[in-house]
Amino acid sequence: MPSLSAADPLRFAYWVPNVSGGLVTSTIEQRTDWGYDYNRELAVLAEANGFDYALSQVRYMASYGAEYQHESTSFSLALLLATERLKVIAAVHPGLWHPGVLAKLGTTADLLSKGRFAVNVVSGWFKDEFTSLGEPWLEHDERYRRSEEFIRALRALWTDDHAELAGDFYRIRDFSLKPKPFGVPGRPHPEIFQGGNSTAARTMAGRVSDWYLSNGKDFDGVREQLRDVRASAAAAGRRVRFGLNGFLIARDTEAEAREVLREIVAKADTEAVHGFGTAVRQAGRSAADGKGMWQDSSFEDLVQYNDGFRTGLIGTPEQIAERIVAYKRLGVDLLLLGFLHYLEEVEYFGRRVLPLVRELEARPRAAVPAPAAAPV
Repeated sequence: MPSLSAADPLRFAYWVPNVSGGLVTSTIEQRTDWGYDYNRELAVLAEANGFDYALSQVRYMASYGAEYQHESTSFSLALLLATERLKVIAAVHPGLWHPGVLAKLGTTADLLSKGRFAVNVVSGWFKDEFTSLGEPWLEHDERYRRSEEFIRALRALWTDDHAELAGDFYRIRDFSLKPKPFGVPGRPHPEIFQGGNSTAARTMAGRVSDWYLSNGKDFDGVREQLRDVRASAAAAGRRVRFGLNGFLIARDTEAEAREVLREIVAKADTEAVHGFGTAVRQAGRSAADGKGMWQDSSFEDLVQYNDGFRTGLIGTPEQIAERIVAYKRLGVDLLLLGFLHYLEEVEYFGRRVLPLVRELEARPRAAVPAPAAAPV
């Protein structure tokens, strides 16, 4: 997959609210709905307001503020058929999907959407989703080994006429998948995204993924992860694109934006946040180096369950645009955004924030002001 250059515009994605509870685990009002009619309207609006991608979340059972949820691949296909340019990324779990079955579904979705289907391979943090379905729960680094095989299998199935894989988790013998995905110049197969904070996740991304998605990070955190992912990719003779999660609160004044953040945290669903924190820390604690997901997340970080507040996209349109461009100059290729009130705030982003981002991108580096410190 060709890497973006510094001259390419930053790409934007949004979290699809296809699970109930919105994007923060808080009792604050969220004018966001997990149903299809709302999400169809949102996808069309996002496409018209500068978004390139949407990421459909995946939960399989009621949990931690997400009592109800739509399955990600079918929901993604529905959004693809409702839009014209938006690429939709379906989150999937190895261990609950066989790569051959997903490859077939993905090919159909890709053909129907003329090359706009993508996947986010989730190694898994929620033990109960596996054990309640009678599936084995692997230790942390084993989950990433399985994910790497899963991605290698997807690549082979999507590109080879006689796919072969002799792995520890998957075995594919002379499998011919036809038709192949939609032909897009420069794209050999649907794009493959992957997240994770641990060393196992970073090195795996360098070896096999097209995109690495980071939880919310400040500038120092992004520099560290970029260094590790790029080193792994260089060792494999590859380049990997970098995406960063962030929860965006743009208001006409900084005081308004910070008050929204304060209210979100003050009204946190304490029981759900603590339950989620216990589950995710258990999942990441077994990482060989202790750097698994959410290991250093505070209670406030976990209110936005992918550490989105840490990225600091909170303030006026001007403040946020400056910070966004600073992340781009570090090497971030895509920002994956969440919002409190999606319809209103996606439109506000497209009207007030994105034009400033594009203006700053076009300026020489020295002409772009340094961003203010992130709100605390």
